Amino acid sequence: MSRPLAVYLAGLVVAAAIGLLATSLAFHIDPHIAVQLDGDLRPETSTAVEILAGVGFWTLITLVASALPVQLVAGVQVAVSTASLMAAAVLGGPVAAAWVALIGSTDIREIKGRVPWYGTLANHAAIVLPTIAGALVVYYVRSPSLLQEFVATILGTLTYFLLNLAFVSLIVVLRNGLSLREFLFRAETSNSWANVLTLAPLAWFMARMFELAGWWSTLFFGLPLLTTRIAYKRFIEMREMFTQTIGALAEAVDKRDPFTSKHSQRVRSISVDIGREMRVSAAELEALEWGGLLHDVGKIGVPDSILIKQGKLTREERIRMNSHPVLGAQIVGPVDRLAPELPVIRHHHEWYNGSGYPDRLMGDEIPKLARILHVADAFEAMTADRPYRKALSIDQAMAELRKFAGVQFDPEVVDAFMRTSWAEDASEPGAPDLRPIPLLGQHAARLARNYDTPAPGSPAADLA
Repeated sequence: MSRPLAVYLAGLVVAAAIGLLATSLAFHIDPHIAVQLDGDLRPETSTAVEILAGVGFWTLITLVASALPVQLVAGVQVAVSTASLMAAAVLGGPVAAAWVALIGSTDIREIKGRVPWYGTLANHAAIVLPTIAGALVVYYVRSPSLLQEFVATILGTLTYFLLNLAFVSLIVVLRNGLSLREFLFRAETSNSWANVLTLAPLAWFMARMFELAGWWSTLFFGLPLLTTRIAYKRFIEMREMFTQTIGALAEAVDKRDPFTSKHSQRVRSISVDIGREMRVSAAELEALEWGGLLHDVGKIGVPDSILIKQGKLTREERIRMNSHPVLGAQIVGPVDRLAPELPVIRHHHEWYNGSGYPDRLMGDEIPKLARILHVADAFEAMTADRPYRKALSIDQAMAELRKFAGVQFDPEVVDAFMRTSWAEDASEPGAPDLRPIPLLGQHAARLARNYDTPAPGSPAADLA
């Protein structure tokens, strides 16, 4: 564990302990949370035993809701216990909600010892503090009006969600090295907003039914909670299955050539690392991830006699090989979910000076993600054996990237690559050659758009 992470976790746990103690001393438990054992639903008649029974009841509901979390990225989990925590806040106030959160947020992994003690403390702290804050919002905003109480519940749940997301995000950033923006705006995380929109009104209804009809009426809300959890899990599973299917397809393409095994997987990793250095959005990182896996899918349409040829390709064979970006875009085109990846697949062999293929785009005309993938593809190809040459060293490959920066590659992307871990083993990473694009070359590239000729060769251009 890094020192910043240890300091942060310690501070989070101490803050939660102080918050729990201060809340317990400053507030009393609202008797509306009591389980009326004698059938009298009036809160003013509640005994201490009935109030404690009410706290225990909501703790049990929270334990059940926390027992089946949905796994997200970077080890983060989402549970539907938000509804029971906020219902306890509406009924019992900040003290009841805090203690329900402390005990009820225990999950099976902790009981089985799969989470280290400091992780358990941090997990509970990241729930207790937001619960206290959300309960305080409910406490101070609510009024006898049902509408205002409903609004207070929504605001309290939103407060809980935002604080919990902030605390967990910092843990992920310090532990896994993901950027805060990347984590927050991933599809899995951003779709957790549905948790708030669904569970906040449900929390209010649960509280109202508990008070009006008794504790047993709350059990009817088990089905909506279970349905919400199943729906969210299905969403995560579908995304995971989609990613695995794409990976399997990419692996099938790479397997046709023994020299390109795992090529797409490595290109994906390099592309994502460059994207992080360039601070692209989370959606763009996902497009790089899937585009990296699928960038060579068009090679399905290239005959083996060309794809795995041991010698140099003829002009006609090179033209056939160079058609794979267009074929790939045609294959992926009907899949609406892969629309962001289409430009990456089609244009990852465009040259910065306009002499690439298939559309001879130049400079900023080439989609940014395609420029990123081009560098990643070139580096991976140069540092791997091919039938027509042995692998270049990292220093040699980086020298090629610098040499062709501003000609074949976007200089900004090459510069970002030099800052990634892939360049760490180089003896002297240096700086890319930021040479200008000759105006004559630009004009010639424009004229060449009408001709179907392959791009000029270079070690970096020979991407099989």
